[in-house]
Amino acid sequence: MLSFSRIDRHSKLVSTMADRNGADVAEAVLSGDLTPENLRSAVLSCTGCSDPDACEAFLASGQTGIPSYCRNAGLIAEIAKGG
Repeated sequence: MLSFSRIDRHSKLVSTMADRNGADVAEAVLSGDLTPENLRSAVLSCTGCSDPDACEAFLASGQTGIPSYCRNAGLIAEIAKGG
């Protein structure tokens, strides 16, 4: 079972990775380009990542781009280009 703290951690990772790469997740949900269910699925997919510490380090470094190991790379790229 997933803990709330784990879900919160991965929700922040998804949000930060999206923001860093020009993908406005909140706007995508509001516009209907991303359903709440798809956003929830993205967060749950992120919880399956084998190395979230590497993701946090990547984001903390200020780098842009999406690491090859990101389980949501396609979704983030799609949102960033406008749906």
